[in-house]
Amino acid sequence: MRKMMIAAAVVAAISTPALAQTGGSGLVAVNVQNVDILKNFLNNSQVSVLDNVSAPITVNVPVGVAATVCDVNANVLAQQAKRGGATCDAKNGSRALTQNAIRQLQSQNR
Repeated sequence: MRKMMIAAAVVAAISTPALAQTGGSGLVAVNVQNVDILKNFLNNSQVSVLDNVSAPITVNVPVGVAATVCDVNANVLAQQAKRGGATCDAKNGSRALTQNAIRQLQSQNR
């Protein structure tokens, strides 16, 4: 019984931050001023998608991704996302930011 209670407490503790990030839309609009920061995370076929893209672009990503690439505290972005209109400027790239950018660019071109 005690092990089940401990396991339940661990699951609750792990899932709480994820729940906090989903308030509002749960997404942050990341402004990418230089698409070259994304190219290190692409394969050759994906690079061609970015070759014809002019910066700046805006990529909607989850709070955790935005916090990492913008070097901003996740709690600050989560509060902004709850109110709507959370934005930040990308200072670095990441695989998650790049994959979301490619997905969004490809859906716009359809």
